Amino acid sequence: IPITQLVEVPNILVIHPSLPARTVKSLIALAKSKPGSLNYGSAGSGSSQHLAGELFKKMAGVSMVHIPYKGGGAVVVDIIAGQVQLTFGSSTSLPYVRAGRLVALAVTSAQRVASLPNLPTIAESGLPGYEAAAWYALFAPARTPRFIVDKLHTEVARILKLPEVRERLAFETIQPVGSTP
Repeated sequence: IPITQLVEVPNILVIHPSLPARTVKSLIALAKSKPGSLNYGSAGSGSSQHLAGELFKKMAGVSMVHIPYKGGGAVVVDIIAGQVQLTFGSSTSLPYVRAGRLVALAVTSAQRVASLPNLPTIAESGLPGYEAAAWYALFAPARTPRFIVDKLHTEVARILKLPEVRERLAFETIQPVGSTP
């Protein structure tokens, strides 16, 4: 039985600084001019990073090679080293963006992320309708009494509204949701 959607977690499209692209549109143009020459890394086949990349390829009509890793940390290391050119990564890449070692182009969510207000979405940057974000939800076992579902929903929604919780989630580019059951 659903209790609530807890959070939405967008990915961030980041590239190696050597790529001659600074916008989503220029990245698409580059990928179209050199089909199959760009590699994008992900935390593994079927990960949100992989699926975000495949959606990007399909909607942009580009050919890029997927390089799956065992986890997201190694992807960031290899992008910094220039082994792969881009990823649809997590907030773990942000310190490297701030240090100028990576370039963030856009977020994969439908709306901008509150903690990165100047970073556009992929949809507003050249691919209208693009949206790819992971989400987490809370469920209870089947046949859980309704009063328990309601109590859990009320408490979790209250916690998701706490300033310290919102601040911590925002630091990780996580958007609290707190939807109805």
